[in-house]
Amino acid sequence: MKPAAMLNMSLLSLSLLFLSACGGGSDTPPLGTVSGVVTLDDKPLADAEVTFQPEKGRPSLGKTDSQGNYTLAYTVNENGALIGPHQVIITTAVEAFSDETGGGQDREARPEILPPKYNAQTTLTAEVKPGSNTIDFPLKSKE
Repeated sequence: MKPAAMLNMSLLSLSLLFLSACGGGSDTPPLGTVSGVVTLDDKPLADAEVTFQPEKGRPSLGKTDSQGNYTLAYTVNENGALIGPHQVIITTAVEAFSDETGGGQDREARPEILPPKYNAQTTLTAEVKPGSNTIDFPLKSKE
């Protein structure tokens, strides 16, 4: 399997695992809310997965809408990300999925359109501070 495909499968697995965890309560560490806009060559980037991975602890995930806007979720019930530095991964690739239950949830694979420096070999970082954070990512297809 290609490294990018392995990364995407790992991220999807982590997404499902972490977002299914219970949130809230006194067990939740201090979080900063994070939202922003992801663009590619100055145009909104829709349907991209944004992952903030702290040095230690649970990652936070978000998905861009048609205007490139995203908001990070720490759990299903808690928006935000851990306070501190994060490695950021942005990907557009999607693995194919065949719904064997007959529920019509089949999904075609979509190849990565972003350069590896934004995902498999990310160079993106962000610092999450207490309170509200607006962190935009103006990506370029070629540099």
